[in-house]
Order: sequence, then structure tokens, then C-alpha cells
Amino acid sequence: MQFRTDPKNGNELSALGFGCMRFPSSGGRIDIDASERLIVEAVERGINYLDTAYLYNGNEAALGEIFARNPGLRERVYIATKLPIARCEASGDFDTYLERSLERLRTDHVDYYLVHNVTSASAWDRLSSLGFEDWVAEQKRSSRIANIGFSYHGPKADFPALLDSFGWDFCQIQYNYMNEDYQAGTAGLMAAAERGLPVIVMEPLLGGKLAGELPAGARRALSDAGLSDDPVRLALRWVWNHPEATVVLSGMNTQDQLSQNIETAESALPGPLEGAEADAVEKAREHIAQNYRIPCTGCGYCMPCPKGINIPMCFAAYNTSFAHGWYQGMHQYITASGAMVGDARFASDCVKCGACLEKCPQHIRIPSELTSVKRRLQVPGLPALVRLGVKLMSR
Repeated sequence: MQFRTDPKNGNELSALGFGCMRFPSSGGRIDIDASERLIVEAVERGINYLDTAYLYNGNEAALGEIFARNPGLRERVYIATKLPIARCEASGDFDTYLERSLERLRTDHVDYYLVHNVTSASAWDRLSSLGFEDWVAEQKRSSRIANIGFSYHGPKADFPALLDSFGWDFCQIQYNYMNEDYQAGTAGLMAAAERGLPVIVMEPLLGGKLAGELPAGARRALSDAGLSDDPVRLALRWVWNHPEATVVLSGMNTQDQLSQNIETAESALPGPLEGAEADAVEKAREHIAQNYRIPCTGCGYCMPCPKGINIPMCFAAYNTSFAHGWYQGMHQYITASGAMVGDARFASDCVKCGACLEKCPQHIRIPSELTSVKRRLQVPGLPALVRLGVKLMSR
């Protein structure tokens, strides 16, 4: 495993971090046994940075169970988890959420604690007004928090101000070859590094869009460069080629994904992509930008929808209809409706209540985009036809 040094404290962090948001699941619940196998192998092969969050449903508790099953494992890793800033209305909430996280994780301290999903300078101002700075100082004195940082999903212009607003120990940004000018972007990566901060990178594969979901034109560009079998390796290498990126998180939920990413991490040294690889990235970027109209990464923060709409799957179907053809998108849309497993819910069921808007880290205008999904994929009478078909099949 390649390691990169945290410039603030000298910790040697694995270049590949394990993103726990997408643990393997079965029947809608986290598969603890499968998750344990992945985590144990990851640590054995050098990964020492595990990223979770209070809001990742069941993930902290699953990780805590894995630690309990494997004595000594906790001491071999750095845990990162996150404070749900949107739920904090009073200073006492800081203690409440940290204590719950520690209890779930079955540990007495968090190595890297983040303010989750900071979207603007004003979001930090609100947190600061609740006494966050004094609270952090006390947690550090009591050794419950070792390092404090924030994960960022706001406009590029606000990022430098946030870096300078507090004595942060690290930050986390979304970064990949499609997001050089999105949110913090390359400018933000460099600004953080200039201030001596380690940078944790999330979404290096853009929720899978730079892996198995590449549109046909992007696949051809990689094939022409002799890279058709390796889009994941290319996307990860692109990020690791920036020495300012300390840890790159990947939500690996199969043994194959884990092995492939570890092998890539072992050889992905900093240095610019050249020749065919650099050309392939540029061509792939153009095709992806043309076909992925809604920048949804499938994180699920917008869920649950009060009307039962599977928002991420609707957006995935919409993007698929451009990237891989209308019929494939339509098939995915019907699946997204949940018609095969229960009462179907379509984009047309959106009542524009706005419950999802503040939750989206990509700042997608979700109600408006659901209207776009409806216009493209919901042919007249589709909900009634699907529901009728389900009734007939259930007889």
C-alpha cells in the first residue's frame, strides 16, 4: 500500500481509504458478515483510513460490530465519522451526536471528525454561533476527537473563506476528472494544500459514473487508447496523480473492487497522466458531460421522499436514457418505480414539497429535475399500465 503523510500531525495514511457508506447489503439491511470480510482484508492489505458518518444508515453500528468481532482491529485504523450539522440546533446537540457515534462505533475517540456537508460560509457561521469552536477545544482536551475537519459541498467561491474560518486539521472534498471546476475543485485542492491541510477526496468515481456507467462514446475513447478494461484504474490514478490528495475514498462492496483498487493504489504515484491516458480522459470527459444531464451521485441524502419516489434511481434512469439509449432508460425507470416489489411511485408523484432540496450535496433542483424525468420517460398512461400489469401478475 502507498501511504501519504498527514502534514498536520505526521500520521501515515493509506492512499486508499475505505468509504463505508455503501457497505454490502442483503434484504435492505447491511450484510455484517460480508462487510466484515471486506474490512478485515482491507486492513490486512494496508488500508488504515475508514470513513463513515452518523447519517449513513447503520454504518457506524456495523463498523462497531466488526471491531467487536476482531479484537485489536480498531487500534490499526483511523476512524473518520461526521457530525450532522443540519440537525444541530443547540450546543448540546454536539455532545449528543458525538456520544451516539462513539457508542455505535464502540470506541472512546474519533481520529478524524468532520462537520458533515458544509454547503456555504453561512452554514459555518451558524455552527460557530452555537459555540462549536469552544466545544471542539474541549473534545480535543478530553481526547474524544483527535482531528477536526469538514466535508464540503458548496460553491467554489466560499471554500477559501471556510479554510480560513477556523483552525481546521483537514478537509474533505468531492474531486474527480469531471469535477475540476465543480464545488471546491482543483483550485480548492490547491488552496487546502497551500495551508498545510491534508485533503481527503470523496467521489473519485462520481458515484460509479466513471466506472461501469460510462456512455458509449467514452467507452470508445478508452478502447482507442487501449484502456477499455480499466476505467476505474484510470479515474483513481487521475486523482492520485495529484500529490495534494492525501487519501482517496472508495466505497468498495465486493472483493473484486477491493483487490482492484488496492492494486491500483500500490502503484499510483504522483505525476501527470501523459500520452494516450491523458487524451482518453479528455475525450471521455466530453462524452460524459454530453450524456449525464443530472449530476446525481446516488448518495441517497435526499431520501426518504415523503411520497415514496426513489429519487436517485429516477435520475440514474434519466441519465441512462441519454448514455445508453431511451429503451434502457425506460426499463430502469420502471424498476426505479418499485412496481415489481410493491406500490409503484413515479416522478409524476412529486408534489414539490421541497423536503429534498436542502439535503442534496450536489444542489440539484430535485423537483424540477423530476419533471424532466417525467417528460422524457413517463409515456402517457404508464403508471396505470404498470400498476395493472402488477395486479394481473399477482393473481
